[in-house]
Amino acid sequence: MDRVSALDESLKKTLGPATAKVMAEHLDLHTVGDLLHHYPRRYEERGQLTKLADLPLDEDVTVVAQVADSRILTFNHGRGQRLEITLTDGSGRLQLVFFGRGIHKPHKELPPGSRGMFAGKVSVFNRKLQLAHPTYVPLGRASGDDESTEDTAQAVDAFAGKLIPIYPACKGLESWKITKAVDAVLPRAAEAVDPLPPALREGRGFASLPEALLKVHRPESRADIESARQRLKWDEAFVLQVALARRRYADAQLPAVARRPVPDGLLDAFDADLPFTLTDGQQKVTGEIFADLATEHPMHRLLQGEVGSGKTLVALRAMLAVVDAGGQAAMLAPTEVLAQQHHRSITEMMGELAQGGMLGGAEEGTKVVLLTGSMGMAARRQALLDLVTGEAGIVIGTHALIEDKVRFHDLGLVVVDEQHRFGVEQRDALRSKGKQPPHLLVMTATPIPRTVAMTVFGDLETSVLDQLPAGRSPIASHVVPAQDKPHFLARAWERVREEVGKGHQAYVVCPRIGDDEDDEKAKRKSKPSKEDEAEKRPPLAVVEVAGQLTAGPLQGLRVEILHGRMQPDDKDAVMRRFAAGEVDVLVATTVIEVGVNVPNATAMVIMDADRFGVSQLHQLRGRVGRGSAPGLCLLVTDMPEASPARARLGAVAATLDGFELSRIDLEQRREGDVLGQAQSGVRSSLRMLAVIEDEEIIAAAREEAAAVVAGDPELTGSPELRTALDALLDTEREQYLDKG
Repeated sequence: MDRVSALDESLKKTLGPATAKVMAEHLDLHTVGDLLHHYPRRYEERGQLTKLADLPLDEDVTVVAQVADSRILTFNHGRGQRLEITLTDGSGRLQLVFFGRGIHKPHKELPPGSRGMFAGKVSVFNRKLQLAHPTYVPLGRASGDDESTEDTAQAVDAFAGKLIPIYPACKGLESWKITKAVDAVLPRAAEAVDPLPPALREGRGFASLPEALLKVHRPESRADIESARQRLKWDEAFVLQVALARRRYADAQLPAVARRPVPDGLLDAFDADLPFTLTDGQQKVTGEIFADLATEHPMHRLLQGEVGSGKTLVALRAMLAVVDAGGQAAMLAPTEVLAQQHHRSITEMMGELAQGGMLGGAEEGTKVVLLTGSMGMAARRQALLDLVTGEAGIVIGTHALIEDKVRFHDLGLVVVDEQHRFGVEQRDALRSKGKQPPHLLVMTATPIPRTVAMTVFGDLETSVLDQLPAGRSPIASHVVPAQDKPHFLARAWERVREEVGKGHQAYVVCPRIGDDEDDEKAKRKSKPSKEDEAEKRPPLAVVEVAGQLTAGPLQGLRVEILHGRMQPDDKDAVMRRFAAGEVDVLVATTVIEVGVNVPNATAMVIMDADRFGVSQLHQLRGRVGRGSAPGLCLLVTDMPEASPARARLGAVAATLDGFELSRIDLEQRREGDVLGQAQSGVRSSLRMLAVIEDEEIIAAAREEAAAVVAGDPELTGSPELRTALDALLDTEREQYLDKG
């Protein structure tokens, strides 16, 4: 059998169809290799042999003792049974207890007078020391002969002080059954293909892959576990970084038109009219972007910046530079509300420069067009015409930009806003509309810790805007425990009235819309939970909350609603009225989460705040405090004080640092969610590597991967690495990456 196929062998053949079926359906394990990479979640430590007289409380112990007596007791009016066994070793006594259906086996295997070895955690019940559901090995009847003593000593050595792997399990396949299955395939680990180049492995003093697999599944010591985990984390980080380095390398080979700003053009005219100077951060990032645009291969840059750090201005200046250089620029936004908002703010910022070819337009101006799915036919036809003739230098749109009908005269730059809302495929579909690959700028206001940026957006260079423009105001955030302290909620509405009284405006955000269609969904989703009253009811809805506020605490104020299921024209009209100050309080869903810019809005009340993620709350909060007056964000929740949800809200209230919050957010979610669809084609989420904790490994693996790919882009000298890469990326995805 060759080295590769040993690990590709189906588990059906090795373990039998019944076990293999459960593993495939519940754990997504199909081959010997899959099972070898199904690592223990943790390890139980059986204590070293302890005398009964010396048992420490709350610790794992292993004892060898004789059964003094054994009895089955009933409780709960005869409906429940428990087995109590008393042990003695001459130095003291200990009670074992077993419950439920699991009592008959130990009752049969451990009769009075028999000996056994028992492992578990010592607790106290009714002032007696006990082990509940201990692991045990029967050692037969006590006898004084030497052979029996020797057998016992061997059994004790094999059992006591061992590290027991605990595997991620599922219904029908407990951890101990997985342990037996791993035992069956572990000899095959010797045939595992090692993806790390020998020089890298030796240089870093790593064990071989077969050795690491053996140590992670059957460690002799904690040091074995640590060295195996380090090695296996490196494999995951390195292979993923090689995939990304190859994509960066392939992109760098593509031709692109260099787009250098020309003097006395649109950009200079725009800068001359700017009523403020750029922050140092904006100038630095602009320098990085302009340097990329001037090269003859496509820019691939991720621009991340806190809410309100001025990313749109940076992107607009890049777009103007490209228009100056004879190209067109397209900005892709995730929602119609955001596309309209960007269109409005960009045309306002550009003034007469956005009216190229129109009466009153500036001589060096260009046309800025909007393209969304809900536009009327005439407006849409005109926008498409302006793009194909090159009349429009800048287009801002939603997914409608990706459609086949859309043609450009000469697409030079694609700006993608809020990257996490788009898949790589959508981003690249727009890029494919250029005669040659256009430059790409991806923007996000969701702060991404460095390691996640290196892992999820590893094919992009990263720029960070972490400085807020002058004149931005601080935002005070507070948790409002509505269930525990109803008067806090009453005070929240008073604060909203006070802000409106000062001439400001407020948002009230709800998790749900509350129309008929939405209510049906909520009914289906709402699972009553015994623990939390707050979880029993469906989330609060815009329509209901707006009604209650206008009839109650906000009576007399101008309250309007905004949500995603309204007609686009109606949504736009509401946003315009709010921006113009004709609406005091906007009750909305998360459609206002990104891009909405109303400097006069100073207060935000987020209802059922516990139903939103940490990063999402931070995004929402960024809608206030955008002017010179301080902002206020109130996080309303019914969750009890000790709950994890309250701790999460407390963290949001305690800091305005989005990077810190995104770390908290990631620590509370599974790594796989982080990678999500951004790595589509990666068959499974990372098994050993923790994106947040393993920053050093990821950074080092990225450097090593870049060096390997630079020296051997096709990996002809590393067939093992190539094999590992093929396992990570399916064929379709590999071709997709190669196409770039």
